[in-house]
Amino acid sequence: DLHPAWVLEYLPDKSVARTSFEGTRIDQAPALRVRSDRSYGLVRHAWSGAHPGVLAWRWRLDEALSASDLQTRQGDDASIKVCVMFDQPISEVPFLERMTLQLARQVSQKDLPSATLCYVWDTKYPRGQSGHNPYTARVRYLVVDDASSPRKQWVEQVRSIKEDFALMFGSESSVMPPVRAILVGADSDNTRQRSLAFVQNLRWLTP
Repeated sequence: DLHPAWVLEYLPDKSVARTSFEGTRIDQAPALRVRSDRSYGLVRHAWSGAHPGVLAWRWRLDEALSASDLQTRQGDDASIKVCVMFDQPISEVPFLERMTLQLARQVSQKDLPSATLCYVWDTKYPRGQSGHNPYTARVRYLVVDDASSPRKQWVEQVRSIKEDFALMFGSESSVMPPVRAILVGADSDNTRQRSLAFVQNLRWLTP
């Protein structure tokens, strides 16, 4: 079972299947099994406190989406992603995006994050590729593993979120805002495919 600090979130559309998140053990260590099947879902952990410096985790991709395309709405799916949500001041969000975000908050009646950075394992684009989510520029992605990364093997990731925020949102905010949540997700509701991945030892490291 998942720790109660991790909250499952899905689309409000009940017709969209839910990505499966299950606690398991691999190599005698706990891991999160993430299975998407024409589905959408994420698991989120709220965060508050001093700025952490570095986010680290291990993940492995056993079954990848072949039709995903992070730059198009019809292909906007991810086999596995780890995202950081920031409490960026609304005044620093560009005007048109600010208006859209405020409207989305009113319609959804949720305090949607003003900036989200997603680290993605993607098999279409190369490591280092970055861009905006095709639905909203408030979500931006950075490919950190690609088709050349080994399958069914653990890959370690260590990311300076301060540096990555500056890379992705630095034109808007000169200082990294507080982190409000971390999430792990996978979705295949657009491509109508399946994926299987595992995440292990997700943690903050001091710089």
